[in-house]
Amino acid sequence: MKLPQSQQKQLRTIGHALHPLVTVAGNGLSENVMAEIARALFDHELIKVKFSVGDRAVKSALIADMLKQSGSTLVQSIGNVALIYLRNPDADPKKSNLER
Repeated sequence: MKLPQSQQKQLRTIGHALHPLVTVAGNGLSENVMAEIARALFDHELIKVKFSVGDRAVKSALIADMLKQSGSTLVQSIGNVALIYLRNPDADPKKSNLER
């Protein structure tokens, strides 16, 4: 899903202060990693995911696969960190990074 530029800018501003919640390393997108990404997206809506895989092509492939599996949208990717977004209308305002 493509976000409007104004919304992307707003999400990047919010995401600037966030720390990565999930790290994808040598095992790639295992079932446990995807479960943690899904849980974090459900709770926070906007999260950072760190990729420690070394090769740029592998990282790009993992990001694309993660977006497809989670149904989320890539807001920004800088270096080894991807900022992703998935709207949750029932999000807890105390946990959501968008509602604070």
